[in-house]
Amino acid sequence: MRAIVQHRYGSSEVLGVEEVDKPEVTDGSVLIRVHAASVNPLDWHRMTGLPYVARMESGLFAPKRPGLGRDVAGRVEAVGKGVTRFAVGDAVFGGANGSFAEYARGSEKVLAPKPEDLTFEEAAAVPVAALTALQGLRDHGNLQAGQSVLVNGASGGVGTFAIQIAKILGAEVTGVCSTPNVEMVRSLGADHVIDYTTEDFTKNDHRYDVFLDNVGNRSASACRRVLAPTGTYVIVGGPKTGKLIGPLTRMIGAMAYFKAGSQTGTFFISRENREDLMVLHGMLSSQQLRPVISRRFGLTEVPEALDHLGTGHTRGKSVITIVADGEA
Repeated sequence: MRAIVQHRYGSSEVLGVEEVDKPEVTDGSVLIRVHAASVNPLDWHRMTGLPYVARMESGLFAPKRPGLGRDVAGRVEAVGKGVTRFAVGDAVFGGANGSFAEYARGSEKVLAPKPEDLTFEEAAAVPVAALTALQGLRDHGNLQAGQSVLVNGASGGVGTFAIQIAKILGAEVTGVCSTPNVEMVRSLGADHVIDYTTEDFTKNDHRYDVFLDNVGNRSASACRRVLAPTGTYVIVGGPKTGKLIGPLTRMIGAMAYFKAGSQTGTFFISRENREDLMVLHGMLSSQQLRPVISRRFGLTEVPEALDHLGTGHTRGKSVITIVADGEA
């Protein structure tokens, strides 16, 4: 099969398409014929090996796994021993290592049935970004109906899902984005949209119960200023600076700053699990939630897709199409 592989860390030039063996099905896993995948900051960090702390999991001097990609949507090709939820031919979405390939192996525990009304491309755009939005708001922000939430970076992958999920949870939602994305963010359900090119959202009079920060471009003191007295600041992302620990520099500093007082600061890494994928499945099937896809790339164009992601100006999600909808 064809797959995107890397044998060293670096820019997109380290990526290539190679013929490799199909993954072997193991107990509790399924082999997926990949129809589509999508790119996430996680993939950029694994490609570059930055920050260096990330190499503790991926490999100190070179990647332990040459494959790249995590989000996946496709059809089950084979099932391993002990798999009870899926059968050959089932359409699924979720997580699988090395999903930038024609086939990938995924655990039954981090896969769910693909919503019938979604294309494979749309389903592939969901897992990491939507799980991050859901868990950031519901679990770490403890967002309740009637509360107000601020989403900084509302037009990106996590942000576009966060706007919609916050509305589903019953919140009053304010999104922060640039001028070209204002109408798109409003169309996703945001009650208020702040154009950061013309207004400093940290200097208005509104106070928010939850602040979901996908950008990390403002000081901790400025972020604290826009929170309600008992508000929660949830850090999801940060600038790609600092080779040693990267965005963690800002996160650690912000957490130390929030230790004093009744406001709370927290950061997290989303946790893949079937239960939350099924929550998203319900939102998607009821058409309360929809992915925003800005660009589509082929398998050989993964380097270009990651370069685009690295600019920090991706609108919604970029997907990788392996098998076009309508093909076998």
